[in-house]
Amino acid sequence: MASEFDVCIRGAGIVGRSLALLLARERMRVALVDTAPSPGNSGHGDVRAYALNQLSREVLQSVRSWPESAYATPVTRMDVYGDAGGEVHFEAERQGVDALNWIVDVPALEAQLAAAVRYQPMVEVVASPVNASLTVVCEGKHSRTREEFGVEFATMPYHQTAIATRAQCEVLHGQAARQWFSPAGDILAFLPLGGVGASEVAVVWSLPEKQVPALKALTDTEFADALQSASQGALGRLTVVAERAAWPLQQSVARQWCGPMPGSDALREPASWVLAGDSAHAVHPLAGQGLNLGMADVAALARLLTGEDARWRHLGDLRLLRRYERERKARLAPIGLAMDGIQQLFTRAELPLANLRNWGMSGFEHSGPLKAWVTRQAMGVNF
Repeated sequence: MASEFDVCIRGAGIVGRSLALLLARERMRVALVDTAPSPGNSGHGDVRAYALNQLSREVLQSVRSWPESAYATPVTRMDVYGDAGGEVHFEAERQGVDALNWIVDVPALEAQLAAAVRYQPMVEVVASPVNASLTVVCEGKHSRTREEFGVEFATMPYHQTAIATRAQCEVLHGQAARQWFSPAGDILAFLPLGGVGASEVAVVWSLPEKQVPALKALTDTEFADALQSASQGALGRLTVVAERAAWPLQQSVARQWCGPMPGSDALREPASWVLAGDSAHAVHPLAGQGLNLGMADVAALARLLTGEDARWRHLGDLRLLRRYERERKARLAPIGLAMDGIQQLFTRAELPLANLRNWGMSGFEHSGPLKAWVTRQAMGVNF
């Protein structure tokens, strides 16, 4: 008996909803498995914010889910500070663009996507998985479905924890994202929120595990003082205005990104599965590329499933899905290596390494074409 749906997407986060809307736009019948509370009920106290690049913005705009300007702050400058005077600065103006990326409020983005799904008749939200020609797993790095399918998820823990919150600053953020690397091995990022002319920032502080208990025990005032010290007073007095969230950091990648559905008949009713987003990979947040990689997965998978080659193939055709796997793994590999290398370099306290990394930052700042190329890659241009 033929399935009612073409695609079943397991996971209704940003990646899952975006993919559902892209496929539905091409008249595919999509079942979206959502087992979590709606954004309207779960957004309270959510401190997450993502740095989204041009490609991610284009995907979200194409499905009419880009948040209003107050919830998507354009970053016109990024300042990175080392632990011994090394500095790197990126400017949108030098790239001939209005923004390097956009800092997007996660609850607002999730609400936009949820509204778009409600008004898309080709998408049906379901409480449990259904049969379909293709199952796309977008459940995040702790995916149960991936485990059920027996896919190995190779993980390298960094023995670091990220603490996230939001802070009101005495000084306007000036649409600049700022990042500090300290001799103790921690990485602090201030990401501008609230649109142009605002003074609120999203805080992400990546720390060695042994430093975390003491910081979590601080009062909000004490934590704000610690932030002000770590940020060298760049934005004046700080006031913590949200709860603190924490999660362990790791780099991960699935060994296999696609395969036949367990129990499916390859001859009569072939059905396959494929991974996307954090279910397939996870990187260190120091360059803000996590969700951008997931949105690039969405764009690549939707392009392959709706392109000319797909017109004469079954949606569960593994040759098509393996092409997606090869393409995305090839894109992911250099980014994962770069993030891991930077993380390792800046969390080692040995003096020769400290001198090397700060010398490298200074050299990179004046590298011209190399700096421009790296900037455009991070922006999602030719990504």
